[in-house]
Formats: sequence, C-alpha cells, structure tokens
Amino acid sequence: MCDSLSARVLILEVSRTLAHRTESDTIMSTPTKGRGAASNTPNQFEAIHREPLEQIEISSEADDDRPVRTVFYKDTSKTILSKNSSPDIPFSYSINPYRGCEHGCIYCYARPSHEYLGFSAGLDFESKILVKHDAPELLEAAFRKKSWKPQWICFSGNTDCYQPIEQKLKLTRRCLEVFLKYRNPVGIITKNSLIMRDMDILKALHEFNLVEVTISITSFDTELIRVMEPRTATPAKRLEAVEILASHGIPVSVNVAPIIPGLNDEEIPAIVKESAARGAYGASYTIVRLPGAVEPLFKEWVRRELPDRAGKIIHRIEEIHGGSANDSRWDIRMTGEGSWSETIKKLFLLQCEKYGLNTLPIDLSTEHFRREMKRQMEMF
Repeated sequence: MCDSLSARVLILEVSRTLAHRTESDTIMSTPTKGRGAASNTPNQFEAIHREPLEQIEISSEADDDRPVRTVFYKDTSKTILSKNSSPDIPFSYSINPYRGCEHGCIYCYARPSHEYLGFSAGLDFESKILVKHDAPELLEAAFRKKSWKPQWICFSGNTDCYQPIEQKLKLTRRCLEVFLKYRNPVGIITKNSLIMRDMDILKALHEFNLVEVTISITSFDTELIRVMEPRTATPAKRLEAVEILASHGIPVSVNVAPIIPGLNDEEIPAIVKESAARGAYGASYTIVRLPGAVEPLFKEWVRRELPDRAGKIIHRIEEIHGGSANDSRWDIRMTGEGSWSETIKKLFLLQCEKYGLNTLPIDLSTEHFRREMKRQMEMF
C-alpha cells in the first residue's frame, strides 16, 4: 500500500534519470546470488522522466561479495503514515520506513509499488532501496497533531520494517520509541528475527497493552526459503522469535503466508502445530497472488528453481484465482475461491482449532495515548 501522494511528490522531487542504467538494470536469465528476481521486468510507467536521486553511501552487510549490490537513496516524503482504503484490510494506517525490500521474496505483492518510483519490480525492488531517514520525526509530528485520533497502526503494510539495512539504520527501532513515547498502539509484521533486538522496547510497549507481533512463516524447508526469500531469517530463527516474544507475554501470532498451492500448502499442519507449541496465540494465512510484474517474475523463478513442479504450481494458482494469476476483487484477492481454496481454508481452520489458536482476540489499548506538548519556550 504505497502512499500515492508521497509517490507523486517523490516523482517530482527525487529519483534517477530512467535513461541512466547500472549493471543491475541488465535483464538476466540466470539466478543472481542472494536475490529472488533474476531480471528486471519492464516498468509500465517508463515514460516518466525525472531528476537523479540523491544516493546515500550505505553498505549492506547482506551484500558481501555478491554481484548485484544494494544501492540506497534518500526518500524525501513529507509524511510517514499511509492511509488505507481497502475494505479487506483490518487497519486504517500503516508505516513503512523503507521503499523496496532487500528480502527479495519472489512472490511479494509489493513489488509493483516500485514502478511508481521509476524502478523495476524485479531486481530494482530488492537492490534499490529508498530510505525515509526522517521517519521517526515525521511519526512524532503526526502524533502531535490535534486531529490525530489514537488507533492501531500497522508496521509495516508494504515492505518489511526489519529488512537487513535496519540493523544499521535503526529507523524501525526509533519509530517504536515514538510509539512508546506517545503510547499509541502498534502491530508489527515481519519475517526477520532482527525484531528480537528491540525486545526492551516491545516489553515496555506491552506494559501498556500497546503492541502485538505477527511473524510470517512460509515454509520449514530451509533450502526453499534460501531461494524463494533469499535474505530473510531462517525458519528456525523465526520460530525462535515467536518463542521469545511469547515468553515475555507479548501477543504474537503467525502468518502462514503466502500459501502457494502445490508448493507449501502441505506444510500448513506442521507450521500451525509448531507455532502453537512455541506460544503463538493465533494464526492467519493468505494465498499467493501475482499482480502485474510479479506474475512473470514468479513464473520465471518457479520454472527455473522447481522445473518438475512448476506446471502444477502455476495451474493451481490460476485455478484459485479464476483462471488468472491474480484476482483483485476485495475479500477474494487474498483467499481465492473454488474447491482448492475451500480445501486450504478447511485444513487451516481445522489445524487452528486442533491446537487452540485464535480463541482470544487481542484488543490493544488507546486509553494511554498522550500528546506530548511542545516546550513552553516554543510557544513564544
């Protein structure tokens, strides 16, 4: 859910000239070490021409000696909260300190959002990252406004707030400090165990019933994760995060997502069972959808990495989405429809019931919200 207003401002204020290409812009047909996408798909908005972005000299520890290195750019967005208008999303606002995601998940529905910035949904999405250095200050400014009504905010709704560069920049950590300062509730979703670094802030937020965490677990197959979600935490580390969070009383659930029929749907029972054993209070799921440029990227990937199963996987995805790789209709786009979709739903609900998940709703508090007043001298 890219903030469209911020994107339009960004198009006018910053970016690179589309005619200027680097080595990572080259279309590739072979996999690149540490990357999900093997190529850059054409950008449907390539007619837009802009001025060069301000590049930031930051190195990513995830790059090492890999041939396509990550480049970071300064994002000059003037707001940090993105308003959601989708009726099938359970929150009104989300916050994303980063545009693009180094995790490189090949199926990521957020990839096309990079095209609004003049980049490709392919390698660009995972190697050209825009950084909102002012994210904590912008969040504080939003909370100070008299018009702000305290409410649950999703962190993050588009790209992972704990992607590798967060270890160095700590923008997510600083934003969480702002949430604590103003005591506004926050829900965090991530597939990176780096969240354990911020356990001190999470425990402080929990004291006021201000936080819940969702850990995404796609598969227990480490080798599959390595090529499908190349820079994410291993399944073992994600389960460890669930266990540690739960041991401190922090509400933590697991998102079995995305379920890719013919690939990881058979793992639903194991993931739900193990998540419950580690202390998760709940679980959810979504079925993979391949909007825009994600479709050719994913199909290229699955035919390359899983040639014996590719036909079956693609067929079942299209079966669930009415013959297409994506169905954008509200309430259907994330669950699909048809007999195979119903089979997945029944299996998932049965496992949740079997292991006692989703029995108690989590209702975060807004009663502790406090609007920090400016210092007296600032009023004169």
